[in-house]
Amino acid sequence: MSEFFTRERFGKPQFLAGLLLLVFLGQCLWLASRDVHASGTVEFGELTRVQQGLEQWHGERIAGTPYAMSVQKQPSQDPDRSSYFENNGGYDAYHSPLYYLIASAPLLLWPGSLQPGTKPYWGGLARAPYLVFGVLLGASLWYVSRRLYGNAGGYIALTLYCFSPGIIRGSALGFTHLEIAAAWGAFGTIFTAIAVAHTLYAPREVVLWNWRRILLLGLSLPLAVGTQFSLVITIPAALAFMLYLAPARRAAALAIWVASCAIAFVLLFASYSFRPGVFWEGIRHATFLGINWRVFARPGAYRQVLSHLGQMSPALALALPVAVITYAVWPRTRYFGNTAPLLVAGLCVLLGLATPHYPGFGFELIAVPFLFVFVAGVAADLLETPMRSLVIAFLVGLLGAYALWCLLELARVARA
Repeated sequence: MSEFFTRERFGKPQFLAGLLLLVFLGQCLWLASRDVHASGTVEFGELTRVQQGLEQWHGERIAGTPYAMSVQKQPSQDPDRSSYFENNGGYDAYHSPLYYLIASAPLLLWPGSLQPGTKPYWGGLARAPYLVFGVLLGASLWYVSRRLYGNAGGYIALTLYCFSPGIIRGSALGFTHLEIAAAWGAFGTIFTAIAVAHTLYAPREVVLWNWRRILLLGLSLPLAVGTQFSLVITIPAALAFMLYLAPARRAAALAIWVASCAIAFVLLFASYSFRPGVFWEGIRHATFLGINWRVFARPGAYRQVLSHLGQMSPALALALPVAVITYAVWPRTRYFGNTAPLLVAGLCVLLGLATPHYPGFGFELIAVPFLFVFVAGVAADLLETPMRSLVIAFLVGLLGAYALWCLLELARVARA
């Protein structure tokens, strides 16, 4: 136990990162509390998530499908189901039952009914999983950025994250689709796959030694795909990174990837209560991408995506162009640690552009943490140049103004 609590694991950098995450959590709690107290009504999307999830927890139905849990019962005809579900045969085209089970899990502790008058109580419980996911995604982003770029890169990435309006809204507000769980799953999938590939050169028994990372990858995949079907793209993306990074150990990389996919399949299948027929129908009715190629010919679609990214993190409007230009003109920045998050973020932005409606916004949200990592990597490289003083002044001014603006906007919520 004494070897675990070392200065390397719990030193000054971790303490400062923890303080930033506490500030992030405080902002989320503030916004969530204002949301649950502001309205006397309950949003349909939030209520649907919670009610269907609770019904599955209580053994009544499989969430996101028209099927009751009992084998003898026929598919239910719920008059309260939206036209969206009816038009898709009663199935949720974008989420597995895991999406509903996560949303409703804390409400197993709630003894009352889901009435508007008690929303300040059960509404707070309903936000709890996403607040946890938001903090965990921030911690993961800090860990990855610090390992790749040192303390400076970790601080830059985490500051961008902790004061991101889009991340805060995605973690705190119930009327959104709450893609923060999918974002953490996608982030964990990509960087766990990269970490696994880097360990394959160690002179140890590959599969047995990597069982923790295999399990982590197996947990990240269903969290990503189960909460947003379109993130099935992370499965081949993870394999591509593993094969690229371990060309001499591709058989071992493939074995680890298959083992992780098997774990992910079992967990996703479990969310359908191990009902193969319902699972197959759910997958058959799923919309994995739904790309609209015509949007690429519409200039307004590009402006919309850029506007969304700017709204999710205003600092990116200035920091990202600088980072991209630096990456393009300075060969030193074009290494794998910077290129990988840029590639993933670029893919997510393209998919967000190609799916202008849902799940396009989810792709844009998922791209933002990868963009934070990329910007932090380029900034850390610039800090090692003779222009260090100028770069520090730029970063302090940008991040300071960014944090202050976010806090002032939250203060305005209280007066609204």
